[in-house]
Amino acid sequence: MVAMESDSDLDRGDAAPAFELPGTDGETHTLDSFDADALLAVFTCNHCPYAQAKFGLLNDLAAEYDDLAVVGINPNDADEYPDDSFEAMRERVADGTIAYDAYLRDEAGEVADAYGAVCTPDPFLFGRDGDAFRLRYHGRLDDALNPDDEPTEFYIRDAVDAVLAGEEVEIPDRPSRGCSIKWPDA
Repeated sequence: MVAMESDSDLDRGDAAPAFELPGTDGETHTLDSFDADALLAVFTCNHCPYAQAKFGLLNDLAAEYDDLAVVGINPNDADEYPDDSFEAMRERVADGTIAYDAYLRDEAGEVADAYGAVCTPDPFLFGRDGDAFRLRYHGRLDDALNPDDEPTEFYIRDAVDAVLAGEEVEIPDRPSRGCSIKWPDA
């Protein structure tokens, strides 16, 4: 396990890169699939301890905010990491481990690449601006830097509250920290 820190080329105000990905619900999802005022796209996976440590927080966010779509996107190579296979993703949803609004498979890693994601978890919070979602915050979900640390500050809650209130997110972007994305072979 190697801890990485995110460093995306997306800047606040940039439009969310488009995607069309299969979900564990059997549907194909695009940005237009989410009728919400805010979208939290989190590049994540099943096997990384950093990602696992955030399952509960992401599930809570999905349950608590009606106007927020929490979307997990798994780009990891399932051949090398079978715990990250589409079937294993479905199992995590079926057993309640993952209860996001959508859990999507980015098998080729193209969407993760378009967003500039480098680790799991790597969260991107977008606010709706007309027909587009625009980046409002990219960074850590909370102040727990290691999987066993207990968070005391939840940056993402403050950021979501600001976006839903139509306010600027005052929280600085802090690089997310997690396992490196296990890129599929090209």
